[in-house]
Amino acid sequence: MKIFPAIDIKDKKCVRLVKGDFDNKTEYQISPVDQASKYQDYGFKNLHIVDLDGALTGETVNQDIIKDIVNKFDLRVEIGGGIRNFDSIQKYIDAGAEKVILGSAAIKDKNFLKEACKKFPNKIALGLDAKDGYLSVSGWKENSNQLTLDYLKEVNNYGVSRLIYTDINRDGMKQSPNFSETSKVGEISNCPVIISGGVSSIDDIKKAKNLKNVEGIIVGKAIYDGDIKLDELAKEDA
Repeated sequence: MKIFPAIDIKDKKCVRLVKGDFDNKTEYQISPVDQASKYQDYGFKNLHIVDLDGALTGETVNQDIIKDIVNKFDLRVEIGGGIRNFDSIQKYIDAGAEKVILGSAAIKDKNFLKEACKKFPNKIALGLDAKDGYLSVSGWKENSNQLTLDYLKEVNNYGVSRLIYTDINRDGMKQSPNFSETSKVGEISNCPVIISGGVSSIDDIKKAKNLKNVEGIIVGKAIYDGDIKLDELAKEDA
């Protein structure tokens, strides 16, 4: 099970949102670069970064911070947030990101996803953010009226190399991930799935290990709030 500790960047700071609500955010004193350094010190190998400014504006706002993290540390970084064109994808690949996560742009335009997978083989991750079974887009401010599983079936053969499934209702709530929905996604998906949203304890990590086709889990708020100790979490990372 790959553990992806999370860094969400807003106004150059580490923040955590509750259910993706920008008005319900907690700012942390530690800078994104220092947080990444801490994760490396504990022995983590992967890192999940979301550019929340990018998610709101559709621009690669925090590219310099992400480049700094990739250059300074030996971490495999997946980056998402506002990546809506080939130019932005190229910028992050040039900066050294292992995977670039497409969300809103891929859901609104399946052809963009298809072309991105062709143009950047093995680099594209698909972020499916769901609320009550339906996909949300644009920093979770819009419902797309598309059922998650129906959309996945339509794009399953495009060549996505990783799928990140988030249950928005669980995100930042520390009430455990939505294991039943993730199982359904894992059974359908042609690529490995990362589970996200609501991780509250080491038990959640252990439970995720039993899910079919789930290769990893993203942990955010539970780390920042001290519910999960980094040394314990690092032991689960493989």
